[in-house]
Amino acid sequence: MEVILIPPIAFVLYIALAGVLFGFGRVLAGKTKTSAMKSSTYASGEEAPTVQAVPGYRQFFTVALFFAVLHLGVLILATGAGSPAMLVMLAGLTLALLALILG
Repeated sequence: MEVILIPPIAFVLYIALAGVLFGFGRVLAGKTKTSAMKSSTYASGEEAPTVQAVPGYRQFFTVALFFAVLHLGVLILATGAGSPAMLVMLAGLTLALLALILG
């Protein structure tokens, strides 16, 4: 029974189980009937916008850079073992985060 715990065999067994469950679900679902209602966009009862929105990624990149600098800075500080050079690193990290917040 321990042979099913070997990763490649377990993977194949899980894929087979997922395929069986997927097929069983398709049998239970029945036949589909296409209609205009099924292919239309649902907007909670409101009319769908006709103009596509163009999302800006500036805010996303600012937040992503903030968290990247924060996490990498904390990792570097944690591996510094309390050396005096880490105070300089902490000051630089603080300035970089302030620049990202205010900028």
